[in-house]
Amino acid sequence: MTRALIVVDVQNDYFDGGAMALVGMDEAAANIGALLAGFRAAGAPVIHVQHLSTRPGATFFVPGTPGCDINPAAAPAGDEPVVRKHFPSAFRGTDLDARLKDAGVEQVTICGAMSHMCIDSTTRAAFDLGYGCTVVESACATRDLEFGGRVLPAADVHAAFMAALRVPFAAVVDTAAALEGLSEED
Repeated sequence: MTRALIVVDVQNDYFDGGAMALVGMDEAAANIGALLAGFRAAGAPVIHVQHLSTRPGATFFVPGTPGCDINPAAAPAGDEPVVRKHFPSAFRGTDLDARLKDAGVEQVTICGAMSHMCIDSTTRAAFDLGYGCTVVESACATRDLEFGGRVLPAADVHAAFMAALRVPFAAVVDTAAALEGLSEED
């Protein structure tokens, strides 16, 4: 059974100094680096996803700006493809599903940013398309959100979305669990 790693929106704007710095992005990026090393060593497919904002008045992921670039911590290697998207789901309006099917992928491991937006929508779309999904919670980051006059800390936002994805959409695991047995899978 072929498993692919999907690395979602690990772009400069989400790091310190970027237009929308996330809480814990550096830690998530370190775990993404470990996932990339593991999947590459196992010869498993790796697909990078890059968000290009096309909304009028967008303040981050603006094409042609350094903030839109994939961060060096998750840079594609060799011929690893980059799927460019304009919506939260990495499947909407892209060829991601076709790429995965062409590679015989049945299971996807998803990591990146933001937990409450692109990770959530990409995971649910993958599930709806029939893929077995794993979300690596330690390799995802998000930000504080405001609702109803309350600030919801990023850690709570992340936990709520991981809990919501856990059943039935995905196995939600840490980096070590995602890497365990990877080389024996294929």
